[in-house]
Amino acid sequence: MWKKGGEIIPKIVGVDADARGPETGPRAEFITRCPECGAELVRYEGEAAWVLSQRHGLVRRKFKGRIEHYISRRAMNIDSLGPETVDDYYRRGLIRDVADLYDIQVQQINGEDGTREKSAQKIVRSIADSVEVPFERVVFALGIRFVGEIAAKALARHFKSMDALASASLEDMLQINGIGVVIAESVIRYFANEANRDLVRRLREKGVRMELSDEELSSHSDKLSGQSIVVSGVFSLHSRDEYKAMIEQHGGKNVGSISSKTSFVLAGANMGPAKLEKAGKLGIPILSEEEFLKKIES
Repeated sequence: MWKKGGEIIPKIVGVDADARGPETGPRAEFITRCPECGAELVRYEGEAAWVLSQRHGLVRRKFKGRIEHYISRRAMNIDSLGPETVDDYYRRGLIRDVADLYDIQVQQINGEDGTREKSAQKIVRSIADSVEVPFERVVFALGIRFVGEIAAKALARHFKSMDALASASLEDMLQINGIGVVIAESVIRYFANEANRDLVRRLREKGVRMELSDEELSSHSDKLSGQSIVVSGVFSLHSRDEYKAMIEQHGGKNVGSISSKTSFVLAGANMGPAKLEKAGKLGIPILSEEEFLKKIES
């Protein structure tokens, strides 16, 4: 069974077991051990994925996966590295965790004959530049289980520093809109692990941001607090991503589809006719770029 996600993209929402015919094959059997290291795999209640168990957290594949997540565009954005390069550095013993990235030197990666000098310099420079990445993306880059981009932003903006986040209680985190028990308990488990605390300490020593900057603190407000906002159409003054960032910056929540809970629609040119019609039926206000900017600047 499916429906339109955001009124556009097909989205699977369930399984119609009654539609199964006699040709349905046998039940799928999943592997229970990692094919690379033989470590035990587990599946947590309510999830579909099989993952490496916590006690086998130091295996090579998991290490590499964490490094690849850390350098990804939406995390630390170290764009000169890729999975193949990470694998090469790992095999050569240059890196064992993300903090080791900041110790890499040009002469270690410029090739035996020095022919990769320019690419090596680019990689080292990109790694060094990553210390300027905003704190909320650092939280996401740590790869804490269940903490995606949106949750990382909420946690970073509420606690404002890694120290405050690391010492937060379950009750503290449950006060944040969008943070439930699963995410909160995962964050607590992460910082209860001595190896993770040591990693954060080493990243701090390398200069990675561990708190919101004064500029970020001064630019945040609660002008849109509690409001769910749909962004639709083509814009001329700012990009769609910039408008979504502004909404979050002022305490609002970006949503993909219009419902009775939508506070207003930020509409550019060529807004989808289906969304326009639905907004009209539900009486949802529609704001232009200029009206929205005036709203958050007032």
